Amino acid sequence: MALGPRLDLRQTQSLVMTPQLQQAIKLLALSNMELETFLQDELEKNPLLEMQESESGETKGEAPAETAGSDELMMSGGGDGEDAPLDMDVADTFHHDGPSDMPEQQVGALDGGLSLNGTAPGAVPEDAIDIGEAQAAGKSLHEVLIEQTSIFDQVEAMVARHIIDLIDDSGYFTGSCEEIGWRLDMGEAAVEAVLLKIQTFEPTGVGARDLGECLALQAKEADRYDPCMAALLERLDLLARGELGALRRYCKVDADDLADMIQEIRQYNPKPGLLFGGGEAMPIVPDVFVAAKPQGGWKVEINSATLPRLLVNRAYAAELHSGGSRSKDTNAFLSECLQSANWLMNALDQRQRTIIRVASEIVKQQEAFFLEGVSRLKPLTLRAIAEEIEMHESTVSRVTSNKYLMCSRGLFELKYFFTSAIQSTTADGDAVSAEAVKSRIAALIGSESPKKVLSDDKLVTLLNEDGFDIARRTVAKYRESLGLGSSVQRRRSYALEGNSGRKRAGTG
Repeated sequence: MALGPRLDLRQTQSLVMTPQLQQAIKLLALSNMELETFLQDELEKNPLLEMQESESGETKGEAPAETAGSDELMMSGGGDGEDAPLDMDVADTFHHDGPSDMPEQQVGALDGGLSLNGTAPGAVPEDAIDIGEAQAAGKSLHEVLIEQTSIFDQVEAMVARHIIDLIDDSGYFTGSCEEIGWRLDMGEAAVEAVLLKIQTFEPTGVGARDLGECLALQAKEADRYDPCMAALLERLDLLARGELGALRRYCKVDADDLADMIQEIRQYNPKPGLLFGGGEAMPIVPDVFVAAKPQGGWKVEINSATLPRLLVNRAYAAELHSGGSRSKDTNAFLSECLQSANWLMNALDQRQRTIIRVASEIVKQQEAFFLEGVSRLKPLTLRAIAEEIEMHESTVSRVTSNKYLMCSRGLFELKYFFTSAIQSTTADGDAVSAEAVKSRIAALIGSESPKKVLSDDKLVTLLNEDGFDIARRTVAKYRESLGLGSSVQRRRSYALEGNSGRKRAGTG
């Protein structure tokens, strides 16, 4: 067989991700708030795109695909683009029950019901910055700290800026004095001295390297920092575990003094930097609204209020086209802008229809949840939704990412409705949702008596009686995910609260 070069003609099939397809996939994964930012950028780049100013929609261009005709797109049908309302045989209305109360996560190292809150007590020095004024002016923590560096000389001010750059939104110093000293070619002790001065800045507790040091700074400001308090702040781990007996012995105080000290530090602020808005969570804006229809069934619609009302101004495009002589580059640019605008409108329309289809199927599958609450939440997977609406599982995953659904029971992430299954011990044998089990665990612990704390074994027994076939280790895992302490920790927490209450009653 002779060896030599030759030409072959072959046919193959391959999937090519065009820029338009990539854009459509990107739009699908964006939340409404993220999509608003994206559309604002497109408005700046494309002169043929406009934002509708009036609610009446009386403009020269096309009706906006994302917002106009929302009644038609309220409930999308199959992939052929035809709209079909989702009417299910359900009650005409469902009662408004707020989402079940979930225990709050504890703050910092003080877990197990010993969270810290409030603001640091103590008088503010006359030369200190006015916290209220700084907050009203909308200043950041970084700006407030920089303003207070006027007490430093030139060298100290340079070191202070390096330190302040490493203070996070909560007010904690996250760097290393040794590393800063090496970077600035100076001794670690000199950097440490500047850090100690920064720790005298407002807000009190800023510049601390850990929770204990933060609370110690506030205790010194309140003139409550004595050897016993210092010992307590050294062993916050014992307090977090509820080992009050060991903590009393370490601090060399009795139960009343220990309760008084704990009550004192609970008035301090474990994250002083957040007074200036650092790390402040943005409000969640729902992407989908769900409501019961009077005649039965559900109404699902997109929240279009957060999106600009886009339109393609074809009148402007025609005017440009009929104008005087234009270069080939100008014609190509206008053609590209028109094509891009048309594709964007189609992509937005398809995005809306896809979100509605997925949300509608979720409502259909989890109808019992919307009627009766979290206890009726069913196990559900992305694949199950994808098979029902004949879409790929990855598409459903993108639709449900970073998107929220608002109903009469509250605001829920779409991912919330996808939970694992727990086998049931009831006669029908239907599996139940892990979220329903968590809700039941929270309810059982929330209603327990301080004199009869429920152990994990007891919780397993009670859950089995309710029809949940669940192991002890699973109960412990769910309990910890809810931020609930063990039976030992809760018993100690109840005892501490009882001692504090008796003391307050005695002093009153």
